Amino acid sequence: MGKLDGKVAVITGATSGMALASAKLFVEEGAYVFITGRRQDALDEAVELIGRNVTGVQGDAANLGDLDRLFETVKQEKGSVDVLYANAGVGEEVKLGEITEEHFDQTFGLNTRGTLFTVQKALPLFNDGGSIVMTSSVSSIKGLPGWSVYAASKAALHAYARVWLNELKDRRIRVNVLSPGLVLTPSMEEATANPETRKQVEAMVPRGEVGQPDEVATVALFLASDDSSYVNGQLLHVDGGAAAI
Repeated sequence: MGKLDGKVAVITGATSGMALASAKLFVEEGAYVFITGRRQDALDEAVELIGRNVTGVQGDAANLGDLDRLFETVKQEKGSVDVLYANAGVGEEVKLGEITEEHFDQTFGLNTRGTLFTVQKALPLFNDGGSIVMTSSVSSIKGLPGWSVYAASKAALHAYARVWLNELKDRRIRVNVLSPGLVLTPSMEEATANPETRKQVEAMVPRGEVGQPDEVATVALFLASDDSSYVNGQLLHVDGGAAAI
């Protein structure tokens, strides 16, 4: 028996990395999963990789019309939602003094505004007792130079969770935030292709190596399932201890 047998999950931004690994694991644990991505080719590849019990819906989580289309598809195909993993996000290193209006609007538009409306538009379909998970980042608490806009956009998600769990308590819908550290996603692999750069990045993690997408997926499964039934409003770091030092 799987931890998500009979459940319907929606995962945004799930064409690669941690969210794709989570989508695969959710299906293995019995869920039917809807995934989104902005690029149709990448979405098609992800659906093929997952293999079964999955629907891909092309769209941008920053676009409210795309979100409407996503949840209309969910409504037509399955009728309700048990788990929402609002993962879609964007980040770019830009130091103070170089921050542009475009950079700010793009980052907050997807990470903060997009996450809010993803959750809000899912609510009419949500079954009582469901689970909402949002993806933050260790950057939101570490004060890393060049990442102030990204960090602020992600820090807002824990504020959302604290308020929303109170607003949703009568429906017993839990709201938690998953905060990954340095994880070997395709973008991370590209950014650390230089061996010296990889060594510097690995030195930031106490165990001396970055995380793997599957290591984050198992924690996403925990937050999505009844295993975390008494966990609510939490910012859960999945970073090998990087946030603690």
